[in-house]
Amino acid sequence: MPAPFQRFPLYRATWLVLALAACTLGQARAAAPVAGTLPLSQPERALHVLNRLGYGPRPGDLEQVERMGVKRYIDLQLHPERIPLPEDLQARLAALPALQMTATQLFDDYGPPSFDRSASKEERQAARQRAARELTPQWHMARLLQATESPRQLEEVMTEFWVNHFNVFEGKEWVRYWVGDYEKNAIRPYALGKFRDLLGAVAHHPAMLYYLDNWLSSGVGTPGARGRFKGLNENYARELMELHTLGVDGGYVQADVITLARILSGWTIDVGAMKAGASPFRFAAQRHDPGPKTFLGKPLLASGYQEGEAALDMLASHPSTARFISTQLVQYFVADQPDPALVNKLSQTFLSTHGDIRAVLQALFDSPQFWARSNYQTQFKTPYQFVVSALRAGAIPVRNVKPVNGELGQSGMPLYGWLTPEGYKYSQAAWLNPGALLRRINFAGHLASGKSPIARVEGAPAPANAEAAPLDPQSLLRVLGPAITPATTAQIEAAPENQRAALILGSPDFMKR
Repeated sequence: MPAPFQRFPLYRATWLVLALAACTLGQARAAAPVAGTLPLSQPERALHVLNRLGYGPRPGDLEQVERMGVKRYIDLQLHPERIPLPEDLQARLAALPALQMTATQLFDDYGPPSFDRSASKEERQAARQRAARELTPQWHMARLLQATESPRQLEEVMTEFWVNHFNVFEGKEWVRYWVGDYEKNAIRPYALGKFRDLLGAVAHHPAMLYYLDNWLSSGVGTPGARGRFKGLNENYARELMELHTLGVDGGYVQADVITLARILSGWTIDVGAMKAGASPFRFAAQRHDPGPKTFLGKPLLASGYQEGEAALDMLASHPSTARFISTQLVQYFVADQPDPALVNKLSQTFLSTHGDIRAVLQALFDSPQFWARSNYQTQFKTPYQFVVSALRAGAIPVRNVKPVNGELGQSGMPLYGWLTPEGYKYSQAAWLNPGALLRRINFAGHLASGKSPIARVEGAPAPANAEAAPLDPQSLLRVLGPAITPATTAQIEAAPENQRAALILGSPDFMKR
């Protein structure tokens, strides 16, 4: 049994009671009809927006949102450019060299052995190891710094949401060089903008072109279809419709998959151009299928490169795309089981605003479903949401990503670590199980004790008082406000003082948002 359980019998018993309560609570809420129609109080409304539009409150956040009002807070979050970033956060991001490099520069500094077919197996392996050693920690640090410290919380949530929606796996060789640039330049700038712009940025980025193999795809019998580029590859075309836009029941057939693959033939990564410092994306006309095409029941009038742009236009404006994206947003922000009426409302907004993500979110946050008590503190946090919210609640700075990565990895949600294109699930059913609760409980205990190395720079000598600064339970209760119910607070206050902070972060209340 893990260390915290071995040392304190009462501590162990209390944890097990709370863990059982979490399981029971989850099952009861999933099975029982919704009860309670009282509107949310002002503190509850403040907590709700901090939990759903972000990763939970940091010290002082609840009071700040109550003072400004949730309407103004939502408006600011929908316009992150109006929220200044802390100077310390800007300085720490600027100190990450990889974050300042373009995709071409990353290729030039890290990629050549992987791209050079004449390189030996050992040389390619050395290149991958160097990237894992030097680039990966920087990509992870950038994500965690912004998630835990940026006041632009909705931007962080939507960046994570879209990175997951357009998932790439960093463990697939070349993706490792580009995954941070992919998030920074293909996702983040468009996270609250127009869906069509986001879709286009993803389609052109080398991380996606490589991950789903479109860079290799060539029209059958075209002049450039030879060697490794011989043959039509349907991977990206299929996922572009099934996972990125229309959805599995979106009204397309296998013939549309083949046609879209033909449309996108020649959309590739130009290794030669990158060696000369140019953009990695190239349309290789000699590999493009020039034949006539009918896509989603309509003749495609464009030709060459413009066929791909026309197809993206069609997909981004399709009613099935509006419904698919709206459903996912409702599942993320409101409830695992989406309300059909709300999905329909958001779909209509999506179509009438030409895929304006900000407008769709505004409609969602204005909806009665979002504010219903039946949807308050009912969503079980994913491992990522749990870890980030705990770090925010305790105001614990991330200076060492290894223990965070370790926790996320053991919990089944490593950053950029989902192998297949569909990305992680956000539902309670995916994450609520006894093993997950035990991991969270132990993480909470370690974090609350002050012994976690997350706040210490890796490799630097630990200060003498590194293990003498446990989290203060009363401060945590003030930070979290109505998140911790009176019943749970009473259980916590009955425990020994040195165990209370851990009980707060490991409680079933804190595992909900």
